[in-house]
Parts: sequence; C-alpha cells; structure tokens
Amino acid sequence: MKSLLGGNRNLLFLSLFSFVFIASSALAISKGQEIYLEKKATVSKSFTPIPVLSEEAGFPVLSAQAALAIDIGSGITLYEKNPEKPLLPASTTKIVTALVAMDYYPMDTIIKVGRVNIEGQKMGLVQGEEITVQDLLYGLLIYSANDAAEVLAVNFPGGREMFITAMNLKASQLHLENTSFSNPSGLDGNGHHSTAKDLIRVAEVAMRKPAFREIVAIREKEVASVDGKIKHKLVNINELLGKVEGVLGVKTGWTESARENLVTYIERDGKKIMIVLLSSQDRFGETEELINWIFENYEWQEVKLSFEEIILRSNH
Repeated sequence: MKSLLGGNRNLLFLSLFSFVFIASSALAISKGQEIYLEKKATVSKSFTPIPVLSEEAGFPVLSAQAALAIDIGSGITLYEKNPEKPLLPASTTKIVTALVAMDYYPMDTIIKVGRVNIEGQKMGLVQGEEITVQDLLYGLLIYSANDAAEVLAVNFPGGREMFITAMNLKASQLHLENTSFSNPSGLDGNGHHSTAKDLIRVAEVAMRKPAFREIVAIREKEVASVDGKIKHKLVNINELLGKVEGVLGVKTGWTESARENLVTYIERDGKKIMIVLLSSQDRFGETEELINWIFENYEWQEVKLSFEEIILRSNH
C-alpha cells in the first residue's frame, strides 16, 4: 500500500510538473507567479440540422435502376438504391460538358458553326451561323441540344477528342470514381457511364456556379445568331420546373438504352436536396414522389452542444 501511494505521489508530482511547464511555456511565467484555472463561460454551438426519418415511414418503390437523394446541408443520405451502379447517363453528361466549356470559354466568345452531323435532340444550329458560347450553353442545358455540345467540343483547343479528355480529367478532379465519358452529348457509347452518386457530386459542384444555376432554372428562352437572323426557341425539358415547389434544375437525360434519367435540385423550407434517378420508367413522376416522401417523412432536428470554456490566468 505504501509503495502504491508513493507511486501515485510521484505520478501526481510529474503531472503537476508537466502542467506547470506547459503553462509556463504558454504564458511566459516569471518566478513566483501563480497559475490558476478559471471558468470563463458556458458556450453553446448549433450545428446543421439533421434529417431524422419517421419510424412509421415506408419506402417508395421506384422503377429506376438507381436512385439517390442527399440532404446537402448535412450530407446525409435520405434515400438510396444502387447509388454506385454504373449506368448510361445519357444527357446528364451535359452537366460535365457545361463545366468544361465554362472553364475554358468566356461567355461572350463567338463561335462559327461548322458542319454538325449528330443524332438526337438538336436546337437547329446552321452551318456558318455565328453564336455566342452563352447561347450555346442555353441550348445545351435548357433544351439538351446535342448539336450545341458538339460545337462546343469541336472548337475546343485540340478539338473534340481533347474536349472529351478534359471531361474525363474534370471527372477525375471531382473524384467521380465510376464515371467515364466517350462523347460530349451523352449518346450511348463504349466506356460511357456514370452513377447516381457521381452525378450528385458533379451536380452539387455545378450548382455553385451562378451562371450554371441561372441557366438550368430557365423554363423557356429564345436565343439567336450574332446577326439576329437565325433564332432558336428553347423550352426546358424538365417538367418539374414551375410544377413542384422548390425545384431549381438541373438536368434530364434519355436514350432508348438508358431509359429516363433526371438530376434534380430542390430548395424548400430552408432545406437543400439533390436527387438522381437513373434508368427510370417515369423520371418526373418518381422524382416528385420521392420529393413528397422526403418532406412528409423526414424531420430536420437541430443539434446543439454546450461546453465550458476554460482559461488559464496568472496573479500578475
């Protein structure tokens, strides 16, 4: 018992010595100066509200092969189904096409349209037409125009193949782990795939860009060639814009093989949510169903932590 107590005393002495040494180093204490602890205040800190699912909630049954819904504020997953399954992204590809174009081209850059031979959705660009990059981006993101994607890619330094390389580099920079592109428009192709998880990541980044965010929220717009002679009426394919409260974009996608894809961003009641559906039979209906389910079954609860703030004081 004696040796045990002696050991404890030595340990206490060493602990006090260490404390005084550290405190002396921190406060430049002079000889004879006394140190004491003082409680300064009780501090409360609030954190981002956390979504909590109701215990009675069931889960939507979706036809989509993959789906993911994320609460942007907390990063918490609200719904998931095969979020990392590689699938055909179709025109959701154009989110990355737009990011690469915005990185390189000033918005007022004028491009002369060459011969455009591309299938699928087109805004009707005419060979020889001169049009700004901004208006091409309107066509790309509002109307999902494949000809706009091709014109932006062909006029990139190094041409179309270098643009596709830049798209894959962007995917790598954003840590899109299961994404690869073989064309700028989203047509089906070997090595062209993405996941719901990756598309949420890139859409979140894109929506931080004011120009991108503004474009994808537009329901209808008319753009024209620089000389005003050729006009293009663009109607947004996203049927949820203006229909579902808080929907602010972002991108549709469809091919016969991919089926229906949709990336959706919602702001409602102070909540920010991103949803991706891939290979759905009813992208708009199922996304709306998922939005309603989230707001009916999740409650955002505030998290507060209280702690005491302690400071060291001396008698000098």
